[in-house]
Amino acid sequence: MTSSPDDERHTVYEYRPGGKGFRAAVIRFLCRVFVRTTLAWWPLRGPLARLMPLVDLALGPVPRLRATECERVDGGTWRGEFVKPRGSAETGGALLYLHGGAFVFCGLATHRRIVERLALRTGLPVLSVRYRQLPHGRLDASIADAVDAFGWLVRRGFAGESIVCAGDSAGGHLAFAVALHTIGTGLAKPAAVVGLSPWLDFDSEAKRTHGNARKDVFIPAKRLARVALLCAGTDGVVDPLRSPVNGDIAALPPVLIQCAEDEVLRCDAELMARRLAEAGVRHKLQVWQGQVHAFPVLGDALPESRAALDEIADFVADVLGHGTSGEDAA
Repeated sequence: MTSSPDDERHTVYEYRPGGKGFRAAVIRFLCRVFVRTTLAWWPLRGPLARLMPLVDLALGPVPRLRATECERVDGGTWRGEFVKPRGSAETGGALLYLHGGAFVFCGLATHRRIVERLALRTGLPVLSVRYRQLPHGRLDASIADAVDAFGWLVRRGFAGESIVCAGDSAGGHLAFAVALHTIGTGLAKPAAVVGLSPWLDFDSEAKRTHGNARKDVFIPAKRLARVALLCAGTDGVVDPLRSPVNGDIAALPPVLIQCAEDEVLRCDAELMARRLAEAGVRHKLQVWQGQVHAFPVLGDALPESRAALDEIADFVADVLGHGTSGEDAA
């Protein structure tokens, strides 16, 4: 690991070498053959597009970890799972977790393992949210559901300043959007924001021309502009202010961003890190070698995924001012 702290700009850049094991190679191969191919050609509209929820439905029967307990939450327009270590008290803070899926697929089941592992590693409850996505809701609906879920935690008794907003990919976008919204409206300033391969800039030009557009085994860069337009466009244009990188980020709390070295959304991670540095916001950017997009979501499937979750737990403990349980039992 290499680390370059810069106290004046409140930034830390860490490069994490590795990812050369057999499991990592298999995951990269499977992603390139199946995931990238599917995402490159699957229609975004029409009957086939409506089959996207089947991804989450198929993983519904996967058993939960016995060391956690789950409360189902009905938020009206959104659904959630409030997950915590079995028998633990609801004190010391909470995490709001927003799943990825390009605003078109995935949900509670696809991200159940990372939510459970985060609950066990931090010792804190985690509210996982199934927000409205295309075709049932555009970006404004997704943000509204995520903000309301933050409010649910506040109504549950958690101070806004003790809530960490976290998410991967599109969920990383929402994590930043929630923080910007709650700060801008005076609701609360979250304790921190955690973005795992976050999609933070709807302008896809830099990503299409970046070298990682060919290297990324997961995301076809050419589809991002189309999804952004469907999600947030008006009259064929996406307002730059719909991208968190262009928001009023100076008031953000501490931020942790993790991404893979060869993924195309590394562009967004590094752009946000630069702008956070310019704004004087304390943050850490970790770039992991040999990994795929949003690799911490894989839970304990890879040693690097486990290490990334440990990093998140340490970061949460630091911003909330307490230690983690260190437990991660199945």
